Amino acid sequence: MMNIYATTISKREDRTTNEDAVRAEKGLIAVSDGAGGGGIFADKWSKYLLENLPKTPFSKYEQTDSWLDKIWEPYYDTQEAEAKRLGSMVLNKLYDEGSFATLAAAWQTQKNLWRWAAYGDSVVFHYQYDTHKLEHSFTRLADFAQPPYLVSCKDPMKKEGFRAGAFRPTRHSAIFAASDALSHYILMMYCLSCGEERQEEIDAVAQGHSRNAQLVRNAACLAWDAEIFQQRLHKLFDAARNERTFADMMTQLERDGLLGHDDYSLAVAIEENC
Repeated sequence: MMNIYATTISKREDRTTNEDAVRAEKGLIAVSDGAGGGGIFADKWSKYLLENLPKTPFSKYEQTDSWLDKIWEPYYDTQEAEAKRLGSMVLNKLYDEGSFATLAAAWQTQKNLWRWAAYGDSVVFHYQYDTHKLEHSFTRLADFAQPPYLVSCKDPMKKEGFRAGAFRPTRHSAIFAASDALSHYILMMYCLSCGEERQEEIDAVAQGHSRNAQLVRNAACLAWDAEIFQQRLHKLFDAARNERTFADMMTQLERDGLLGHDDYSLAVAIEENC
């Protein structure tokens, strides 16, 4: 039996809007990261996307594009009315840019089969406790430095940004989804725990000039192996059961120079015996 839960928190500044959204229920986990750096109403768009996820998974870009084509207009009409109330600057921003968000979701379609779809740099993961193997929907660690693909409320998605696949969990598995900064932390930890097998992936970031380079250099100074990664990952899962505990953990990871400053979201489906 799986325990399924999620939490999301904003940056810890006063009066900061959390632009992330999470969804966790039987047979479905999902994260959407509203992009506040462009467009408007990012928090509303991320929540709207997750609220309107279908009950069956996307396996092809065309399915996702068709779903988006069916749901965008009611959202746009609602926000257009709100923008008109708020004034011409807000309205023009909606018309010119719209709203943007990432999407990462996984659906349980059989007892031992979860199908996932992702667009952008929010990530879906599958971790096996017995083999210490981590699978994920992303490309590679260095790609977190690239501008992410974003789901727009008014423009078509790009086929090259869509990814889909399947995980086959066992009774020693966890399926989870996270927003970008937290996903970077998780994948960074895993790459470091793999030693020489993932050293090239680590070096590609550590020797670069992205904002994540220093995070990787900081983490590389610590001791890592498969057991340490598993302990840290399980501690993260436990923290996500309580918003305050999760917030405290994120704050500490930031202070330790291991985690970028952002909103943080995590949705988890984990076997009871893990």
